[in-house]
Amino acid sequence: MASKPVLYSYFRSTCSWRVRIALALKGVQYEYKAVNLLKGEQLQDKYHGLTPMAQLPSLEIDGVLMSQSLPIIEYIDETRGGPSLLPKEPKQKCTVRQVSEMINSGIQPLQNLKILKFIGAERKSEWGHKFIQEGFEALESVLAQTAGKYSVGDDITMADLCLIPQVYNAERFKVDMTAFPTISRINSTLSKHEAFIAAHPTNQPDCPDDLKQ
Repeated sequence: MASKPVLYSYFRSTCSWRVRIALALKGVQYEYKAVNLLKGEQLQDKYHGLTPMAQLPSLEIDGVLMSQSLPIIEYIDETRGGPSLLPKEPKQKCTVRQVSEMINSGIQPLQNLKILKFIGAERKSEWGHKFIQEGFEALESVLAQTAGKYSVGDDITMADLCLIPQVYNAERFKVDMTAFPTISRINSTLSKHEAFIAAHPTNQPDCPDDLKQ
């Protein structure tokens, strides 16, 4: 019998959150290994030795240790049953990847923990707010053209797995979400979905009790 996959995750890591949603949508049972980013556990040998970038998430699955959330999601999609997270039609698939990368490459890295520590406590809130706001202005204009019920059409895709955690961060940085009606509508719809609830930070084993709902 194949061993259960192992997810190295931090409850509030948005990149880890994406993978948790994918695993939940696909019905994949896994072992959760918490890596506390605030304590710098990702830099300790027991984790840093596994992945040179010392970033989350990593997933041990099918005898391979994988890193970077989008390749992990695509692997899960291609090897596990359940709903497809990328369309088969090439143009739609490209659109899903485009929206995903707008968040993955264009928004999230500018306000992740490493950057905010470098910016410093005095400016981190202003910095995070600025770059999420600007990113969401571009993203809203794209989603206004691509969205149906969800980010790209009427099926949940990898784009939605990227969007929902980023909305959570937008709210943490006090971005006015009323300026982004399409993003807000999709977030409201998916926040009620069982897989998205299961993957939410407050439902993770390493979430502090005072943050749980």
